[in-house]
Amino acid sequence: MGRHGWNSGAGRWRLTALLGVGAAALALVVTLLNTLPGNGVDTDGTSRDGDKPHGTPAATPDARNPEVGWGFTHTEHSADEGASAAVKRVEGRLADAGGLPQIQHVMGWGADNPEPVRGRYDFEAMDRRIDFVRASGSTPVVTLCCAPDWMKGGEAGVGNTDWSQAALETAPDPEHFDDYAALAVTVAKRYPDVRHFIVWNEFKGFWNDAEARWDYEGYTKLYNLVHRALKKVNPQIMVGGPYLVMDSVDPRAEEASTALKGSWGAMDQRIVDAFEYWNEHKAGADFVVVDGSSYTRDDELLPDEFTATDKFTAVSRWVRGRTGDLPLWWAEYYVEPADGHDERRGWSEARRVAVQAAGMMALAKGGATSAFYWNPQKENGTDCPGCLWTPTDTAKGGAKLPMYDLLSRFGEEFGPGAAYKTVSVDKPDVRVLATDRVILAVNTLDRQTVAKIDGRKVELQAYEVRWLER
Repeated sequence: MGRHGWNSGAGRWRLTALLGVGAAALALVVTLLNTLPGNGVDTDGTSRDGDKPHGTPAATPDARNPEVGWGFTHTEHSADEGASAAVKRVEGRLADAGGLPQIQHVMGWGADNPEPVRGRYDFEAMDRRIDFVRASGSTPVVTLCCAPDWMKGGEAGVGNTDWSQAALETAPDPEHFDDYAALAVTVAKRYPDVRHFIVWNEFKGFWNDAEARWDYEGYTKLYNLVHRALKKVNPQIMVGGPYLVMDSVDPRAEEASTALKGSWGAMDQRIVDAFEYWNEHKAGADFVVVDGSSYTRDDELLPDEFTATDKFTAVSRWVRGRTGDLPLWWAEYYVEPADGHDERRGWSEARRVAVQAAGMMALAKGGATSAFYWNPQKENGTDCPGCLWTPTDTAKGGAKLPMYDLLSRFGEEFGPGAAYKTVSVDKPDVRVLATDRVILAVNTLDRQTVAKIDGRKVELQAYEVRWLER
């Protein structure tokens, strides 16, 4: 099937040649019965046994832990496909690092429509992604988004999936919430080693036009149905939400929160209201999930790209204070505004990694114990700003890039349970995060500086990210 973020996959049609006119006619009848059910919908390439366990379930590192650490999200292109040597190179590197938790959406972002017709499943692409996570010795996380077309007013059938952004970001109709919960159950049974599920993505499709606010009642109803359904499959499955975008705005904006604000801006009060409703009415949660950017909804970095990351600390503390200190996950976090094509290419890699490091430090200081880097992987070529590794289309691909070094080391040093320590630093332009054994130092200046860190004189180059042993 096709690879896509928003792109459709090409359907397949196969007929086996048989000898004899009668045999061929009989085969055609059988094929039609299998691929054109009573409503005449094409089911070519699908299966009825979607809940049959796939492959060999692995003993994942965090099967009983709601805090999984610092990982990444697979997007349209990833290292599950490409030259065998390159794929194995990335798998091996991740395994050698002890595994990095990885998110895969159930539809879109590299996965095909999992149920193009009610009761008929296609998990080929999803299987490959889960196999990759298993081979890399990592913890798989499934985000239950998005919904097959027939659940949201679209047309059922293989080849009929609408991969446009507008269609993908449409929520299932309320009358199909139970069907979506049933799909979640199918996914959980197919991958019994997946113990961490996030319900939906960014409230996509849950906007109340009439009242100009989020439809938090609708989302919470879907969340509760899915939560209860998954717990019936296995009580040890862990479920989290609401995966709201923690949008911030100019403090003077009409929708600005008066209670949650800082130099970075103010939270959108409509987000606050949606979160509060879900938190009060949820059936339960093993962890809480949000996402967001350090910049405002208008792409303003207030007052600058490094100080703007203080938003992550403030929002994290606010969320944890309202959820009884449930483990906090950031499913996505962004520090560099995107252009009109959703590309982030305006910064040098050194600046990008430095601001990313500052953002991760801010998340950790706010109490986040799990966060996922949205990996902007490319299918081919050599230009891949912000990627974790080079494209895997050739045998030499899959080479690690600076962002991978930051993410993997950060996960190793500052994973769940890390005991942070205060260390002295005499320059306000140098940010630090430390434990008993290591210090992460970031120069926020685009020029060289010298700082005294933990009693030691350290020379840092422009935007340098440095690990110091204690």
